[in-house]
Amino acid sequence: MATVVGCVEGHYEVQKTSYGEAYVWCPGCVVVECDCGERPVLTASETLCRCGADHAGLVRRELASRRSSDETSHPWDEEYRRWRKNQDEYLRAEDNDWLEWKVIE
Repeated sequence: MATVVGCVEGHYEVQKTSYGEAYVWCPGCVVVECDCGERPVLTASETLCRCGADHAGLVRRELASRRSSDETSHPWDEEYRRWRKNQDEYLRAEDNDWLEWKVIE
């Protein structure tokens, strides 16, 4: 009977590039101790041990149990909220300018 040794949830990693930041998805993985003695690192798409044993059910159950109730947050969510707030302030300022021009006319 195979057993789960460790598990890492899927997450985003931020990588710095010459043009900014790139967000790379890293899928969840499970370390399984197989009956053959191997300890392969398996994902939802790679569930076979070197000996040929398929641990798909074990991997899927473990990854599903670790999944948070809400989806994994995107690292750019907070940055987008700040940008959106600035846009709203800019649009309000533009609206005030329009009202002032209307009074002048």
